[in-house]
Amino acid sequence: MMDPDYSVSELVIMGFQGKTLAPETLKTISTEKAPLFILFSHNYESKDQLIALTDEIQARVREAGHSIPGVISADQEGGRVQRFRKDFTLLPTAQKVGEKASPNLTFDLSRIQAKELFAAGIQLNYAPVCDINTNPANPVIGDRAYGNNFDLVTRMASAVVRGHLTEGVEPCIKHFPGHGDTHLDSHESLPTVHTPLVTLRTREWIPFHRAMKSGANFLMSAHILLPHLDEKNPGTLSPTFLKDHLRGTLMYQGIVLSDDMEMGAITKNYGAEEAPILALQAGCDVLCYRSEPAAILAMESIKKAMVDGRLDPIRVKKSMDRVRKVRAGIKLARDQMTPGERMGLIGSDTHLKFIADHFS
Repeated sequence: MMDPDYSVSELVIMGFQGKTLAPETLKTISTEKAPLFILFSHNYESKDQLIALTDEIQARVREAGHSIPGVISADQEGGRVQRFRKDFTLLPTAQKVGEKASPNLTFDLSRIQAKELFAAGIQLNYAPVCDINTNPANPVIGDRAYGNNFDLVTRMASAVVRGHLTEGVEPCIKHFPGHGDTHLDSHESLPTVHTPLVTLRTREWIPFHRAMKSGANFLMSAHILLPHLDEKNPGTLSPTFLKDHLRGTLMYQGIVLSDDMEMGAITKNYGAEEAPILALQAGCDVLCYRSEPAAILAMESIKKAMVDGRLDPIRVKKSMDRVRKVRAGIKLARDQMTPGERMGLIGSDTHLKFIADHFS
């Protein structure tokens, strides 16, 4: 049986509606002891509202019985993927950053990116993209990649990881085993890729491996199928990729986090109750859900699978411990800065000038 100090909610990142915590979300945090969250543009209105929201979440997590901080995350890559825009410094696309081919400049930009997130109360950013844009017709990556050359992507992604960690924000490298050569958008359907294993090892996985060595504690899996290597399971549900290659070949020791489990690649091919079990069995540590009802359903499915023996509590606890280890080292802006200092850092004149000087 699971230690009563642990909760299956420690395996699930949960989104929710609204710009404040609704009664039903407060209830979920309290009853499920939920400590992991993702925010979207629909949760954001202004920087003062965001600071109030993230501080409230952390306060409720502590009230629910957690002695270490929760993790509040967001997609703040830059370019078209930037959940917080108004009041924040608008970040260039990864492609524009890659065109500069300067790890030092990228490191400085990453620090700005992370400084603003830290001030806002965000502890985890789903960046950098480590995918190599090897397919110009790719509908989902494109200018989110630093380029089509693995050496350039490697140097840029590593600089982003180091810049984030310098400012107290955890980066999440994505999307393993590599989303750069897909022809479909996994938000809508399940892409099939035929990249040979030797190419994955000598091209696609080089940026991921360097980013791991740079200190990345989070890695996001991709919902893509490589049938010549695992004919049945996409990356997120594949023991071949997550256990044999990621943990084995690349010797990754950090947290494996799924891409959004509500994306079409998963929901159109796997049952809502079955998918979270398959992902955890495959080697995911944490599952991401954009909506609260789907997250709660996943928690219930996990509980049931632990009772009926489909999920080993010892294996589940190992994932929770990986996350707790990172959470224990998290620092909160509310404990280090005044509200005025936090507000002033977001979209500061210094940050805006940096963008104007280098990317306008």
